[in-house]
Amino acid sequence: MIPAPEGRLEAPSPMSQNGSEPQNSGVAAKAFVSMTPCLLCLYVNGVMLFSLCRRPASLESSRYLLFGHLLLSDSLHLLACVALYLVAVARARLGRLLCVFLLLLGDAVAKASPFTLALMSLERYVAVCLPLRHAGVSTPRRTGATLTVVWCVAAVDPVSELLYFLALDDRPNARQRPCKRQAALGWALFGRINTAFNAVYFLLVGGVILYTYVRILLAARSAAAAAAAGTSAAGSRASAARRTVLMHMLQLCLCLASTTFNAMSSLVMLSFGVVMARNVQYLLFLSLVIFPRVLSPLIYGLRDKAFRRIFTHYFLFGLRTHRKPLA
Repeated sequence: MIPAPEGRLEAPSPMSQNGSEPQNSGVAAKAFVSMTPCLLCLYVNGVMLFSLCRRPASLESSRYLLFGHLLLSDSLHLLACVALYLVAVARARLGRLLCVFLLLLGDAVAKASPFTLALMSLERYVAVCLPLRHAGVSTPRRTGATLTVVWCVAAVDPVSELLYFLALDDRPNARQRPCKRQAALGWALFGRINTAFNAVYFLLVGGVILYTYVRILLAARSAAAAAAAGTSAAGSRASAARRTVLMHMLQLCLCLASTTFNAMSSLVMLSFGVVMARNVQYLLFLSLVIFPRVLSPLIYGLRDKAFRRIFTHYFLFGLRTHRKPLA
């Protein structure tokens, strides 16, 4: 979710600690094997996004628009991670400006996901606690304007770091190898700025989700007390919304797991040899960075029966369905 202070988009480098090149034998095969799970994750996210776009009703619902935006931001983040990993595997030399741009672009995309989760929780809160205002508040136009604000806020930290880099670096076009945040930016203050922004973002998003969960929980209890043991439509809707917001908290925790990648990676480099550390780093890269970005929207999307039917159809290329699912 929120980027790590040292740049969690950095893929495990195929270079040893002393800068020596690894053996070239089997590099292509290792790259293919290592990238297969990443490409599969990209395929799953791509199918979910395509399935959502195939539903005309999703373009008119704030809930599905926010879900689509979550899919888009997570997919872009996956692409950035995969691209940086391929650069590391290919031992490509990038200009420092290009490296910094890719890293900070990934940071901005990563920050958009937790804000989207907060908006999804607020949308459920309005639907349950302010049902009469829901139709007027949760419109596609207002949702689009809110997402624009989300991207502006998410870009504050990366843009400020980019401006600092351009103002202070006298060799922005120098070759950077490997493409890592600490090596590319080089200024200790960048790490402190990034840490401060990450802490603020996480506390803000966590506070919003917790607030909406408590309010919806109280609404569900009130509806259960007013009706016969919560069997009313309002009580059922509130209970469903409570479970949805609780799932958003789980999604937030999944995204947050990726912030531990750099700390775990550094610990691995100190505890294992070069070859073993490289393999463990890749497993951490998959489990902490790649998989959470797929599990988060997948768990949420499969709860919707209509979306699950369309997703299954396109994921299996229509082979196990006799007819195209209804949009």
